[in-house]
Amino acid sequence: MAGSDPHAACREHQPVAQHAELLVVGAGPAGLAAAIEGAREGRRTVLVDENPLAPGLMGMDVPLLFGGRMDASAGDAGRVLEHLVATTPALAEAFDLGVEVLLGTCAWGLYVPGGAMRSLPGPVVGIADETRSWLCGFDRLVVAAGARDLVLPFEGSELPGIVGANALHSLLTRYAAFAGRRLVVLGSGTLALSTALLALEHGLEVAAVVEARETVQGPAALRRQLEDAGVEIVAGHVIRAARGSVDGVAAAVLVPLGSGAEREIACDTVCLALGLVPNAELLDAAGAALAMRPERGGWVPVLGEEGRTSLPSVFAVGDCAGLDSEPFAYRMDWMRALVEAGGLRVNACTCEEVTREELLGMRAPRYLAHSSAPADARSLATLLKDGPVNQDHVKRLTRAGMGPCQGRRCREQIALLLAAEAGVAPESVPLAGYRAPVRPLPLGLLAATDEPQALREGWDVWFGIRRQWTPYADIGTEREWLGDRGHL
Repeated sequence: MAGSDPHAACREHQPVAQHAELLVVGAGPAGLAAAIEGAREGRRTVLVDENPLAPGLMGMDVPLLFGGRMDASAGDAGRVLEHLVATTPALAEAFDLGVEVLLGTCAWGLYVPGGAMRSLPGPVVGIADETRSWLCGFDRLVVAAGARDLVLPFEGSELPGIVGANALHSLLTRYAAFAGRRLVVLGSGTLALSTALLALEHGLEVAAVVEARETVQGPAALRRQLEDAGVEIVAGHVIRAARGSVDGVAAAVLVPLGSGAEREIACDTVCLALGLVPNAELLDAAGAALAMRPERGGWVPVLGEEGRTSLPSVFAVGDCAGLDSEPFAYRMDWMRALVEAGGLRVNACTCEEVTREELLGMRAPRYLAHSSAPADARSLATLLKDGPVNQDHVKRLTRAGMGPCQGRRCREQIALLLAAEAGVAPESVPLAGYRAPVRPLPLGLLAATDEPQALREGWDVWFGIRRQWTPYADIGTEREWLGDRGHL
C-alpha cells in the first residue's frame, strides 16, 4: 500500500506490507480472547506474539528477567513452539477461526496519524520476526502486552540465577525449559506465594520465602499450603547479597532488619516476586495518554469505553491496562531495606553499571572518565532546586536506564531511589519516556524493510528534507578547508 507523500524524499509513502481489520498484540489470555472475538465477528484478524523468544533476546533479560536460567532446550524453536501451542488451547481455537497467528514476532513501534507522523498512509504497527521487519496497517488495534517483573537490586544481582516471577512462570509453563533446582523467593504477597507453589508443583525445591516486613503479606491459605509443604518463611529479613561465580548463584545471604547475624541459604536461583509492572511502552512511545495508578501497578493507559485509549482505534486489555498490585509503600519498604542492607555501592542500572551512589550524585558514567568542577558539584539535591525530580533528566546525566534492556530492570527502582532521596511519593516521579523500537532489534532487520527504489536513491539528503543538504558531487565545487576543523 503506497501513495503520494509530499513529506518523503521520494514522494512516496513507506510501503505497508500487511493490513488487518483487527490487529492484536499479545497472545496471553486477554489478547487471545480479543482475537477470537474479532474472528467470530468476521473481521480479518492478525495476532502477534513475541513468544517463543530468540535465546539471544532471553539472554538480554528482555522482556522478562530470565536471569540465564533457561536450559538448552529453550534454543530448540520447534520443541518450544510445539510445547507453547500444546499448553495454550485457545491458540488452536484462534487458528480454526482463521486468525493469522504470528508467533515469535514482536511489535516494536506504533504509529498513528498526527503532527509527528505524516509519512505513512494510515496507522501502522512495526513488527519483526527473526528474519525481517515490516509494517502492518490496521483498522483497530488491541494491545494486550501483559506485564513484566519489578526488579530491585542487591549485591550479586547480576549473576545468572536472579530471575523474576513472571520469567520463572514462563520458563516453567510456556517453555518447559527452567534450569534451576533450588530457589529462594523474595516477597510474600500473593505473587510470591503463588510463585513458590508453582515451583513446588514442578518438582523444584523452595528453600525459603523471604519477607522484609515482619508479617506475611499474602493470603493465609497460600501461606498454610507452603508451610504444610515444609517451606520456611523468613520474615523481617532482606537479602544483602547473592554469592556465587560467573556460573551463577550458589547462595543467598540474608540479614535481619535492625540488627542480628547474617544467614546464608544455599540455592541456585533467587526469584524476585515483589510485584509486576504493566507493559505500557508501546502505547507510551506512540503518545497515548498514561496515568499513574499505584493500585494498578504503576503507569497505565487512560481508558474509555471498551478499553479505548486516547489514540484513535487503539484499545488496551489485560495486564498492560492495569493489574492488582501490592501497594507502592510495599515496594518502597523493600527498596529502603535493600539500601540499608547493601549500601549505595550496589548497581542501580546493571546495563550501564551505574551505582546507587552515582545515580543520586548525578555522576557521568565511569567509562567516560569525565570530571569537572560543575559536574562534581552536581547532585540530586542541586537538581531539585530547578524543579521536581525527572527521570528523563537523570537518564541523560548518568545513562541509567539507557542500556540494552531499555530500562526494564531499573526504571522502577530508579524512581523509588529518586523518590526516597527527594522525600516525595514514588508515584509522583514522572515516567521515563519510551522510544521506538521498544524491543532491542538488530539494525539489519530494520534496514531490510522493503522500500521503493526511489526512496533508496534519496537517502543522500539530510534527513530526507529536500534542498537542506545537497551532495558535493551535485554542486560541483571543492570542499572548503577549515583548518584544524577539517572539511566543511
